[in-house]
Amino acid sequence: MFKLFKTILKVGDTTVKYPFKPLDVSHGFRGKPQYDAEQCIACGACTMACPANALTMETDTAKGTRQWQLFLGRCIFCGRCEEVCPTRAIVLSEEFELAVFNKADLYQRASFTLTHCQQCQKPFAPKKEVDYVMALLIHSGMSAEDVELQRPHFETCPECKRKQNIVGHENIALKNNIALNNKVIPTPRRDEGSKL
Repeated sequence: MFKLFKTILKVGDTTVKYPFKPLDVSHGFRGKPQYDAEQCIACGACTMACPANALTMETDTAKGTRQWQLFLGRCIFCGRCEEVCPTRAIVLSEEFELAVFNKADLYQRASFTLTHCQQCQKPFAPKKEVDYVMALLIHSGMSAEDVELQRPHFETCPECKRKQNIVGHENIALKNNIALNNKVIPTPRRDEGSKL
């Protein structure tokens, strides 16, 4: 018995003084996600990657805004949002003490303005995302003037782009296309010596 007490005294304290002393966490610890709305382009990649649905994004076309939201009560600290974010707007911190008195304090929100289509005037994409794409083109070597000439293309919604790309769609003769598609084309025979 005395031998056991002697061993315990030699070892000393094996526990930490937490919560009276801050707990040191190891490097790479996955804690509370830190969100930087200035860095975010509202692309929605984090919301698609989140397995716990802690991240959501809602688009209000009437107001022309997109609302980003993180609910820490659902977050499982997996780090998928940090992995997929193209601008490093969300990173996992070492903060793990998330207790709050009010449930509303577990929400983080940000609002983004949508770009209006130059053709139909409907809001379709976050303005910051369009500006980010144009900045990437400048960074890749295109001149700022050439990129600015492409602005009407970037500020056109996909639906209007499809309409622009179908040239003379009312003149297409479907009967001719159907007749050509129904024509039987013989398949070439494979020689026995040919390789697959």
